[in-house]
Amino acid sequence: MKILPPTMRDNKRYLAFELITEENTLVGRDELIRELFSVSGSLLGDLGSSECNIWLFAFDDNKGVISCNRNYVSQTRAVMATITNVKGKRVLVHVLGVSGTVLGATKKYLEGVDVFNPAEQSHINE
Repeated sequence: MKILPPTMRDNKRYLAFELITEENTLVGRDELIRELFSVSGSLLGDLGSSECNIWLFAFDDNKGVISCNRNYVSQTRAVMATITNVKGKRVLVHVLGVSGTVLGATKKYLEGVDVFNPAEQSHINE
């Protein structure tokens, strides 16, 4: 199967977010993914979830980046707002901002957090 050219691919937006928990406990990546897809399925249904194309791009130290389809940013924010519990821990998802690139989202909204470090990508610098 051929790869789609960039002009035919879905445009994405990247949402930088942080999890606010009681007693500053850390939440695991797998736990957050499970809750994200569970809430997405119950709020948007199977069709809406697949159209939204929500994907946890990076997550570390209760901060991360979620990618979604450009036309469904508001639905993705609604899904993130409905997450209240992750594995029995009470959480609040605070969306810091939306960007068109991962690098833009991390520079603007996740400054000082090592979620995505382009310097580690050796093939970019060569």
